[in-house]
Amino acid sequence: MKPAKKAADMTVAELAAYIDQSVLKPEFTQDDIRKYIQEGIDFGCRTVCINPASLPIAIELCEGTDTKICVVCDFPFGLSTTASKVMQAEEYCKTGKIFELDIVANYGWIRSGMWAEVEADIKAVCDVCHKYGTEVKVIFETDALTLDEVKKATETAIAAGADFVKTSTGFFTGGKNEGATYEVIQAMMDTAQGRCKIKGSGCIRTREHFLKLIDMGIDRMGIGYRSTPVVLNCTPEEAKAMREGKA
Repeated sequence: MKPAKKAADMTVAELAAYIDQSVLKPEFTQDDIRKYIQEGIDFGCRTVCINPASLPIAIELCEGTDTKICVVCDFPFGLSTTASKVMQAEEYCKTGKIFELDIVANYGWIRSGMWAEVEADIKAVCDVCHKYGTEVKVIFETDALTLDEVKKATETAIAAGADFVKTSTGFFTGGKNEGATYEVIQAMMDTAQGRCKIKGSGCIRTREHFLKLIDMGIDRMGIGYRSTPVVLNCTPEEAKAMREGKA
């Protein structure tokens, strides 16, 4: 949805509300995970996006804050069976602490034109998540897809009940690495026509890119922990002080 004012005129708090801070590196130590979740909270990000193994830390740190928990499921390949994806989603959502779940669509199936299977796979996860009041973002590895496949995948995810469609895991190594390009985001928006929300992820590393996507009408963005201070143009300490009226 297009915002009421230009992104350049927004406060840090308003801009941070667009961000799911990504804390997904598999090599992270427990101290790393704790540090970058806390930074996401201090920035005032909408969520911290974490691996399931990080849930205990995220639940501890996010409790009583305005920052919610987004957990990834069957990440980053989306190649588990549907039954396995459903079991994973159920395990995470039943904690009662999950705000949103990001699941990877089987993009090999998308490339194969297996649209009925793709829809059924997504719908099964959406159904279990919605039972717990958890919204679902469906990740298409858009660097592996054509624009026509992105558009068809968006329609398929909407039919399956997805709350968001999303570009890129940030872990694709089989080809180009462009992530949330303006062209792909616009294709998703033009297809969705407000029937689901849009999340951009991958290669959003500059403030210019971040602000332009907001002005286009994007709903959320996955931002890497290194890039959050760049796109917000402040440190976590400065953001926290501004929110608390101390700056």
